[in-house]
Amino acid sequence: MNRREKYCASLITFALLFAVSAGYAAEQYKNQTRNAIAKIVDGKSGAAIKDMAKYLENNPGDAESLYGLTVAHAQKQDIAKAVDYLKQALDAGLPFNRFIAGPRDLLEPLTESDEFKALAGKHGSELIHGPMLGCMTDSSVKFWVRTAGETPVRVHVTNAETREPFQANAKGKTSGKLDFTTTLAIAGLKANTLYDYEVWVEGDEKPEEGRFKTFPADGSKARFQIGFGGGAGYTPQYEKMWNTIASHNLTAFLFLGDNVYIDHPTKQAVQKYCYYRRQSRPEYRSFISSTPLYAIWDDHDFTTNDSQGGPEIRRPEWKIPVWRTFMNNWVNPYYAGGAEDQPGCWFDFSICDVDFFMLDGRYYRMNPKKNENPSMLGEAQKKWLFQKLKASTGTFKILASPVPWAFGVKPGSKDPWQGFKAEREEIFSFLEAEKIDGVVLLSADRHRSEARAIERENGYTLYEFESSKLTNIHTHGLIPGDIFGYNKKCSVGLLTFDTTLPDPQITYEIVNIDNQLIHTLTLKKSQLNHKK
Repeated sequence: MNRREKYCASLITFALLFAVSAGYAAEQYKNQTRNAIAKIVDGKSGAAIKDMAKYLENNPGDAESLYGLTVAHAQKQDIAKAVDYLKQALDAGLPFNRFIAGPRDLLEPLTESDEFKALAGKHGSELIHGPMLGCMTDSSVKFWVRTAGETPVRVHVTNAETREPFQANAKGKTSGKLDFTTTLAIAGLKANTLYDYEVWVEGDEKPEEGRFKTFPADGSKARFQIGFGGGAGYTPQYEKMWNTIASHNLTAFLFLGDNVYIDHPTKQAVQKYCYYRRQSRPEYRSFISSTPLYAIWDDHDFTTNDSQGGPEIRRPEWKIPVWRTFMNNWVNPYYAGGAEDQPGCWFDFSICDVDFFMLDGRYYRMNPKKNENPSMLGEAQKKWLFQKLKASTGTFKILASPVPWAFGVKPGSKDPWQGFKAEREEIFSFLEAEKIDGVVLLSADRHRSEARAIERENGYTLYEFESSKLTNIHTHGLIPGDIFGYNKKCSVGLLTFDTTLPDPQITYEIVNIDNQLIHTLTLKKSQLNHKK
């Protein structure tokens, strides 16, 4: 093959790779009805109906399209057609509570009708979403739920092993101002102990039951396993991933962004729709009822592809409403400053003697194409991070970013840390100046799972573990030079910590959607220490 032929072949290869990477919207199920809902919000119900009807021609019985058609005809005040499509959606397997959840403003013409109220009396329930576990510690936990109306809720917890003498209760009421959600806190639990719980919602005949295990004692040495990942676009045939993850009985799970794929920061109804369709999946509901969740966002949950919020707190105007919606749908330990004078979704938490630092890479991010020395984190978050890192006594410190740390992982793009080189160097140099040992990097964003090493001249090698193809159809190609990578099927990252060993270790595993172990890598703490 001569030089010209090689050049042409390389162009063809690049074009094919670009076509795969582009991930056209029509090929991604997660976008189909979501974009139709956006048109309905814009007053274009007729166009949305045409789009969904056309999709149904090739995909008869698609439940989400039938849901969308219900919404569109409700907006057109055609209640008879809305009810007809609702019944078809139920026949296709969609739970009735999807229509109670909403978006309520879009469905209100239907839900106020006598026909709907009759169906709700037959099929509906007060508990709509949850329970979701979060804010787990060695002695406490919180439960998140969403209900049909502003409804009293209570939680009853019992020691699963002894049944007696410990019992605890918490009571509350869901709030319409919080999208009909509430969180109930239980304290006074024993470390590393199995508990059964019941969530009672007034109006329902039976409680929602579940089981959880508290963290081992704070600061203690222990062996435990967590999961992490991103890239969780709504894809019905891949929703079994939540069963795969749940089968590992994880101590916790970290969502690192692109958790639901919204891409409409100015449209609250679209944001809610994207959360509701995932929260209504039985596989997901079962998973979150037994595994404590911790979540940050990335571009597709906060704004649009590869975009940013900017350094100002209240500009653009959509930032705080998006933040509120995020808080209504997760149950994290805290959110940045916790008030509108310092919004954001960064936070930290600990399991035993391992400290986790969850970073917000979007709210205060500057545009790397328009600024010479852009910041991804913003000054307030960076100050918080340095203070927390310096104070940490954890054997391992996990820095979780929504985007990759290593350079070259998204060729030609400044969206990962590649576009924020000076700030990345500031963070890494801080680790070296302060002799902070045991740091491991996590990330998401690229639709694959992989491990890579970042060599440092003045410190130990930093290892990055990335996973962001939980349920996505769209795949990104592997990168030469990684320790290993996997993108053939959907996958999740698992981390097993064992700090009971003389030389504590962390093991990274890539497990695919079929629960097959693909790759594994173990790091010893001694590899992550600065030279004395």
